[in-house]
Amino acid sequence: MTRAGARMGARTGQPRVLLVEDEPAQRTVLAYNLEAEGFEVTQADNGEDALVLVDEEDPDIIILDWMMPKVSGIEVCRRLKMRPDTRGIPIIMLSARAEEVDRIRGLETGADDYVIKPYSVLELMARARAQLRRVRPSTAGVVLEHDDIRLDPESHRVYRSEKVLKLGPTEFKLLVTLMERPGRVFSREQLLDLVWGRDIYVDTRTVDVHVGRLRKSLMQYGGGDPVRTVRGAGYALG
Repeated sequence: MTRAGARMGARTGQPRVLLVEDEPAQRTVLAYNLEAEGFEVTQADNGEDALVLVDEEDPDIIILDWMMPKVSGIEVCRRLKMRPDTRGIPIIMLSARAEEVDRIRGLETGADDYVIKPYSVLELMARARAQLRRVRPSTAGVVLEHDDIRLDPESHRVYRSEKVLKLGPTEFKLLVTLMERPGRVFSREQLLDLVWGRDIYVDTRTVDVHVGRLRKSLMQYGGGDPVRTVRGAGYALG
């Protein structure tokens, strides 16, 4: 079980990829190219470690080899797609199995894309970016919208009913996190990890303070409170 890449941690920073490949040379090449594309890379060389790292790292996307020791990639994919908390993570399956029946099996197991070895690294990077745009649209500069709230990640501006809102940097990151997955309930610990980062100690009560500031900013020109408090669980947008 290995890790690579800068440990920025925050969702609004580098997107996270879990790279699961048992061939060291291929893993090194892929990790290098993924980091060059701006990903934070965590690596595993077997399926058993991959399942542990999914819970520890909460990746945005998984690049997963089919043939691996301990637990096969197809079994890792099956288990993750059965779990409500991980089924939404895009999985790109890598395999030397080029038969149509194998590709169909991989996709039916839940893989979001299937890449046959040997593959073009450039094409794989393009496919990874395409999957990332789907789950982390802000990283591609896509404007996020929820009801009357609009967030432009490139200009770093937030609008409500077409009025520009004033948000601090932490409140902006909080809003990006909530808007990328509207309806999902985030615990305070999850928000600390995603917004502040894992290497920074911050008391969980700090989350409450910044959520309060975010609410105040979102309602500075009127309108209801779009941030929902779920007692004993955390916060959600809508």
